[in-house]
Amino acid sequence: MTTAEFIDTKAPQLAFYGKAFLSEQLEFQEVQLYLWDTLEEWQSLNPQGDALTDMERVFWHLLHSFDKWPDWVLRGNQYLSKQLYDCCDYLSLGGQLPAGCIGNRP
Repeated sequence: MTTAEFIDTKAPQLAFYGKAFLSEQLEFQEVQLYLWDTLEEWQSLNPQGDALTDMERVFWHLLHSFDKWPDWVLRGNQYLSKQLYDCCDYLSLGGQLPAGCIGNRP
């Protein structure tokens, strides 16, 4: 599997999990389980140093945000929850790149 195929597969899934969490339809623990499963799969992929796309930057930014912040901050901080929702929309629908997404590969 290439890096692009990995991101193309995982990005819509992360967007689904993110939107479900932000709309209080999914527990935070489920998002964190998805996060760790995804990182484990990424580690086994062994990417070859190809350039990051905008989609991949948003993907890693969103994944990192779910790792960095506790659930009450993600839901309670209006600026952060709006940014996360915008990232989810971008990963699932495309469109304009959300502001402030500076994700990098782990």
